[in-house]
Amino acid sequence: MAMLLDSAGVALRQGSTPGATAGIVAASSATLSPSYTRVALPSCSGLRRVYPRPRSASASSSSTLRRALRGVVCEQQQETIAPAGVVTDKTWSKLVLQSDIPVLVDFWAPWCGPCRMIAPLVDELAETYKGRVLCLKLNTDESPLTATEYGIRSIPTVIIFKGGVKKDTIIGAVPKAALVSAIERHLDC
Repeated sequence: MAMLLDSAGVALRQGSTPGATAGIVAASSATLSPSYTRVALPSCSGLRRVYPRPRSASASSSSTLRRALRGVVCEQQQETIAPAGVVTDKTWSKLVLQSDIPVLVDFWAPWCGPCRMIAPLVDELAETYKGRVLCLKLNTDESPLTATEYGIRSIPTVIIFKGGVKKDTIIGAVPKAALVSAIERHLDC
């Protein structure tokens, strides 16, 4: 079956009859030959499917629209956690080296899959240890000087600083328990 698109990007189907398929509306344009019908294609808006309203108000098209709306996915409000702060080459000295409390720094990049896996863990740790440990994230693409200075060759890398001195390094996507135990080791000493 041949498909054509009109100037508005609506699919035209050759040889169809109006109302034979869900979402088909007879073409009202004089420029279309009588053998073509206009097909309104659904668009996507996030998780919701958006179906264009048919131009005719017939009973069959309204029941088709009701059937189509049954498949709409509902979005649930998710609990948000206070994310870890951001550190850059310019703010490194002030936020990390001059901090009075231990600092956990996550070296990451937006294109790194394992970095995206541990990002929520770092955010959870920032909330759990709020006021006792400062959790920060450093994008190695945007701040390459600091990453080079500390020899970051693999990401994700998490480094714990205390009194401006590097105390512990964790390389790779590790479970939350590994990060918690590293933090706990440096809270009391």
